[in-house]
Amino acid sequence: MRILVACIAVVSFVACATAQVRPVLYPNQEAGEAHAQRDVDECMAKAERAGASGEAPNNVGSGAAQGAAIGGATAAVAGAIGGGGRMLERAAQGAAVGATAGAVHGVFRPGGPDSIHRNFVQRCLKDLGYDVIGWK
Repeated sequence: MRILVACIAVVSFVACATAQVRPVLYPNQEAGEAHAQRDVDECMAKAERAGASGEAPNNVGSGAAQGAAIGGATAAVAGAIGGGGRMLERAAQGAAVGATAGAVHGVFRPGGPDSIHRNFVQRCLKDLGYDVIGWK
């Protein structure tokens, strides 16, 4: 039980540390950095006002579920092979460790705004003379 509580605490901390994903612009000599960032902010706000503000699926939850399944199954098999009658206990421990590993992995997978939001912001920025080269 202590392992599960520790795993949940780590996942919660890492999940809260993620930052907002923003477009990365090709350097524009005509507009300064501050002006370009104001234009990015305005295009992102326009996308939200137009209803194109959906978020991509949460990678943390899906990563945790996958990790728990893999960790639990692996530990259960290891417990069955090793014997000792502690198969369920080892399966629960493996699931907790797997869930933590999967959730942490999910935090670092690309996420952020969905493709409609990204496309809206990119078109808005293109109309203002910017080239979006990626998102981070």
